[in-house]
Amino acid sequence: MAPHDPDRPTEPVDFSVDLTGHEMLRRAHVMDAVGPEWDPVKALRDEEEAYDRLYSGLDEDQQRIYDELVAAGVLPPRGDDRATP
Repeated sequence: MAPHDPDRPTEPVDFSVDLTGHEMLRRAHVMDAVGPEWDPVKALRDEEEAYDRLYSGLDEDQQRIYDELVAAGVLPPRGDDRATP
């Protein structure tokens, strides 16, 4: 252990960094990358459709596992808490 340094504070020191400027630059780069044609509402609809397809047509054992994962909070519930038939 290093010897005690009287000039070194013994209490926590308030330390903060303002990343607002960096975050705004990051967002600008993201929006530039996705382009003007990007439709966030369509993207969300497409994602929901993909999940519906992913969890559709499950056999009995797959449905049981799906239900267990939803109950455990691993997967979010969908619709009536059942995978799409």
